[in-house]
Amino acid sequence: MRQTTLIKSADIAKKWYVVDADDAILGRLSTEVALVLRGKHKPNFTPHINNGDHVIIINAEKVVFTGKKNMNKNYYHHSMYPGGLKTRNVKTQRDLFPERIVERAVRLMLPKTVQGRNQYRALHVYTGSSHPHQAQNPEVLVINTRKGANK
Repeated sequence: MRQTTLIKSADIAKKWYVVDADDAILGRLSTEVALVLRGKHKPNFTPHINNGDHVIIINAEKVVFTGKKNMNKNYYHHSMYPGGLKTRNVKTQRDLFPERIVERAVRLMLPKTVQGRNQYRALHVYTGSSHPHQAQNPEVLVINTRKGANK
């Protein structure tokens, strides 16, 4: 008889990964990172337990968009007051807050529950190639999301 094994909270071992977003396509990068944050890359994935790992993304300002998204994509924010809609295009968002582009793409790929918000806290995005998490000894997570990698 087969038995489904469910992991317990005491058996969780969280790892740290570092991902270089230099010349990476945003959508492909964020889907892979969301899978690692949820823990779906592990053979003992359990949907109701936060089994995901921590992910550090560096060089967030060098992420690439495909097609005409550099010119046509907008980011919206509303202050909840009448007439409070604020709009930024990709160029302005990249100049002001480049890490928010990657954070938003990954956050929208996680579940919209308490579990998803806890998994989102394990994401750390930085501009530049340095990060303050050297003490955690992060492993390099290679994601084949480079532009032109499929050719």
